[in-house]
Amino acid sequence: MTPLARLKLTLWTKEQVTLMVLGVVVGLLGGYGAVGFRWLISFLRTLSYGSANDFLAVLAGHPWWYLLLVPAAGGLLVGPLIYFLAREAKGHGVPEVMEAVSLRGGLIRKRVVIVKSLASALSIAVGGSVGREGPIVQIGSAIGSALGQVLKVSANRLRVLVGCGAAAGIAATFNAPVAGMMFAMEIILGDFAIATFSPIVLSAVMATAISRFYLGNFPAFVVPAYQLVSAWELLLYGVLGLAAGLVGVAFTSALYKMEDLADSWRFPEYLKTPVAGLALGAIGLGFPWVLGVGYEGIELALQDRLVWWLMLSIMAVKILATSLTIAGGMSGGIFAPSLVIGSMLGGCFGHWAHTLFPLITGRPGAYAIVGMAAVVAGATHAPLTAFLILFEMTGGYQIILPLMIGCVVATLVAQQINPESIYTMKLIRRGVDIRAGKDMNLLRSLSVRQAMRSEVDSVPQDMTLGQFHQKMTHSKYASFPVVDAQGSLVGIISHADYADHSFDQELWDLVVVAELATPEVRTVTPQDTLETALRRISEHDYATLPVVAGPQDPRLVGVISHRDIISVYSRQLRKAGFRDAGRGPAPG
Repeated sequence: MTPLARLKLTLWTKEQVTLMVLGVVVGLLGGYGAVGFRWLISFLRTLSYGSANDFLAVLAGHPWWYLLLVPAAGGLLVGPLIYFLAREAKGHGVPEVMEAVSLRGGLIRKRVVIVKSLASALSIAVGGSVGREGPIVQIGSAIGSALGQVLKVSANRLRVLVGCGAAAGIAATFNAPVAGMMFAMEIILGDFAIATFSPIVLSAVMATAISRFYLGNFPAFVVPAYQLVSAWELLLYGVLGLAAGLVGVAFTSALYKMEDLADSWRFPEYLKTPVAGLALGAIGLGFPWVLGVGYEGIELALQDRLVWWLMLSIMAVKILATSLTIAGGMSGGIFAPSLVIGSMLGGCFGHWAHTLFPLITGRPGAYAIVGMAAVVAGATHAPLTAFLILFEMTGGYQIILPLMIGCVVATLVAQQINPESIYTMKLIRRGVDIRAGKDMNLLRSLSVRQAMRSEVDSVPQDMTLGQFHQKMTHSKYASFPVVDAQGSLVGIISHADYADHSFDQELWDLVVVAELATPEVRTVTPQDTLETALRRISEHDYATLPVVAGPQDPRLVGVISHRDIISVYSRQLRKAGFRDAGRGPAPG
């Protein structure tokens, strides 16, 4: 080995050791964060309902008006908390982490830890139909980001620490270290490189150890006795996967249609939350199983204690309740609701499968387990994470094959119908396409205002052809925006537009540039993204593109060229540290 190669290996080894140590620290903090978050939920639920025990039994002990009042009062606190302190704490949290990793090099505001913890814990405590995993992923990721910012690490290393925080959150929340590791690598980072793998594994293991020390080491659900009665039963699990894929897509669609409906309502954002809480309480009067995290309902489905039509009803109402909770402005995850929806789908499917084919099928509880994993896979498009998390949460080794079949089929069906998952759909609606790569997302994160030139060499519309000829002779530009007396853009004139008349001097004092200019001009506004500007320049091979004040305001405020875009893009690329991506951690 040459001295240079030995030096590179030594430096890389030091980088790996540093990252692994930081991964352990993030796992430690993330584990305590997850434990503290669960205690906070219990404390707030005790304040809200008088007890943090079996939620269904607690709800049954209160009058109807109280069940309406508590979610509304919780919404009245959550709405202003999120709106005025950290708006990125709204919703289910995972897309915000994915966006931070993709666009901002892992930068997450430190206040998110506090605001997300309070808002999500309060939302869940009062009965919001959301889960713990989204908040704790965002909290754990924010802890990793905050640690990296304090230590002033590079952007590439910061993204790894964010992934460590996400892995720690999932691992500690579900007592599932392997699933936590897979969640971070499959969903958050999309990176399975060995340099990323090692610190994330250590973080997940450390967080799980902390969680087990304080909360105990036991499966999240008691799995009913299961055995594969016949090989033909695997076909039925495949059909269940097909149904779960359709339900996962329906859940995604319902969530974002509800968000569109909420956004269209002209009402203060922070006051929509108590209204949503009131509506949620009304739903809970008839379907208490849909309130809160919902694990009590899952246990009933696993034990085959619900009739099929009630499970089908709970599945539909849970989709409605979760969509209403998140669209209304509360904070929480979609993973636990997906588990509830899947358990009801699987339990209903299992009932009819056992009724129609009693000789080749097991009990409905096994189908409920597979339904849980399959709906998660269909909604998130992450079959590995879904399979592993249900495997670790239940500890059921016998059901591995049905789980794998259900998750794979559900994912394939969901991707065929909608290529975006419930996480990436939120980003796509913001103009962020994770699959397009960091470079394109960087262009989408930059505005025309950041690259345009405000000093514009324009010409008035009443300028004569002779005057324009003199200007063209002494100018370095080949085209000019044409404006009226108010500065509004009325067209653009180039050398090609006046070339045929440039030698006919008899027309120089008779023709004005407005008569020769092209009136139909493609423009952008300062609020448009650089991706939009670059696309419009490239489509028509423009040298420059006029920038107007707004869609309905034609005042010329600047111009932008391909060179302007590339210049700003290059500066931001260096600033974000994207050049280090894929080459292992850069020195901090």
